[in-house]
Amino acid sequence: MPSDSHQRAAEYHELAAHAHRSAAAHHGKEDHQTGHEHSKQALEHDNKAFQRSQEAHRKTVKSTEKP
Repeated sequence: MPSDSHQRAAEYHELAAHAHRSAAAHHGKEDHQTGHEHSKQALEHDNKAFQRSQEAHRKTVKSTEKP
């Protein structure tokens, strides 16, 4: 199961990266309101990615511990 956790973390990292790119594009076009919304969404994805990464790490450590 640890690979599932790593996969979900990677998906959230990709979502965050996409939202960051979208925010940058909108800010570059001086569409700051839309850019702000994408930045907010990126932060939410970043937080989920971090939580999933921590969870994946805990599961990996637990699965490699000796009984």
